[in-house]
Amino acid sequence: MNISSLDLVVIAWFRKWYVPLGRLAVFVIYFYFGFLKLIGESPATPLASALVERTVGLAHFDALFMVLAVFECVIGILFLIPKATRVVIPMILIHMLIVCAPLIMLPSLVFAKPFVPSLEGQYIIKNIAIVALAVGVAAQTPPLSKKSQNHK
Repeated sequence: MNISSLDLVVIAWFRKWYVPLGRLAVFVIYFYFGFLKLIGESPATPLASALVERTVGLAHFDALFMVLAVFECVIGILFLIPKATRVVIPMILIHMLIVCAPLIMLPSLVFAKPFVPSLEGQYIIKNIAIVALAVGVAAQTPPLSKKSQNHK
């Protein structure tokens, strides 16, 4: 087998497994992080608490954190279901608005110094990869109708 043939085999394998592996990866990240919140073991708790304190008040933290935890678990589960892609992508975007808010609202907690993220900041910034992966998987979703295919 020459290098060109091997290249084609590897690319074909990537194309075949990109969407299933992408779906699995998004599930693991969302469900796992949501589950950690549900059982009170999330390393993001202090940052989330500071955000809630700054926005709606700490009296609402426990309820909102549990809602976020369940929301994350649901996103993870729905991402495994191809027919739910059109529903779950907007959910991911809403989630990103919430979890990325500390970059703007609490910069002292997410940046050690200008352009140098703290561990919490890195935790948030990695979401760029999750969004890119979700968009890549969603891009493989079949159109609703044949008319949509003509407008590529």
